[in-house]
Amino acid sequence: MLQYIIKRLLLLPLLLFLFSVFAFVVIQAPPGDFVTSYIAELAASGSSMDQAQIEALRELYGLNQPMHIQYFKWVGRILQGDLGVSLDWQRPNAELIRERLLLTLLLGLFTFGFTWALAIPIGILSATRQYSFLDYFFTVFNYIGVATPTFMTALVLMWLAFKYFGVSITGLFSAEYVDAPWSWGRVVDLLKHLWLPAVILGMDGTARLARVMRANLLDELHKPYVEMARAKGLSEWQLVLKYPVRLALNPLISTIGWYLPLLFSGSVIVATVLNLPTIGPMLLRSLTNQDMFLAGAIVLIYCSLAIIGTLISDILLAWLDPRIRMEES
Repeated sequence: MLQYIIKRLLLLPLLLFLFSVFAFVVIQAPPGDFVTSYIAELAASGSSMDQAQIEALRELYGLNQPMHIQYFKWVGRILQGDLGVSLDWQRPNAELIRERLLLTLLLGLFTFGFTWALAIPIGILSATRQYSFLDYFFTVFNYIGVATPTFMTALVLMWLAFKYFGVSITGLFSAEYVDAPWSWGRVVDLLKHLWLPAVILGMDGTARLARVMRANLLDELHKPYVEMARAKGLSEWQLVLKYPVRLALNPLISTIGWYLPLLFSGSVIVATVLNLPTIGPMLLRSLTNQDMFLAGAIVLIYCSLAIIGTLISDILLAWLDPRIRMEES
């Protein structure tokens, strides 16, 4: 097991380097730069800048240098723990990310817990009650969950809440708690608002994971070792939970790699629709305004979390299924 983990850890520096290059290329891919976007905003408002001022701005932000020089300066600052300064907000990126990090993580953890708490039992019940009314009911539920875009669900619920109850379900706080300092009342108000975005974000994941769990558990239930365990006198639920469920969880555990970035960001579109103060909308704004240092920092954090999540998935899979460790040895 230790050898297996060491092999995975040795790949981390190389992967982080490759993803840093990827993140930098992605934020540099659109034509123009932050100064170009800024000039366009000035033109829309009826103002303008002369060429000397434009060149001075590019020199101030280091945008007049070759791409590889910009990359190495950017990575050098990150290695020193400096995520740079947002060109749009004119504030340190670390400060901007930190302000939204707590709410983003809370929303992601609630969504993760909701998804797994429902998906696994639904998958088990559907597999053990195959072709029953319960199985058909959950199948329809899963198809609806997969087919309906999460932002559409958010828009429908917003309309229903406003039309029939006269309330707005956007944001994570009531108006009186938006800028209030943290207190017990603010925490309670957050919990009152947090469950709905978590349910909206978790519906798609619940439907997908439940289908995966059902399919894999059905495959395990028809294997010879299950018949042998049943012949030895194990009760049905003891048999199902002890062996097949454990192996059927493998594909679900492998999805943890892409759940960590989700915990950090949430859904960008849903967060924008519901006006959630999370990191996702801030990334969208930074990409729109070509705020390269803020966008690059967030994208690099996403990539790093994906690598760490994949490592955690590999370790959990190796611990859960000894066959994986034997294949690597």
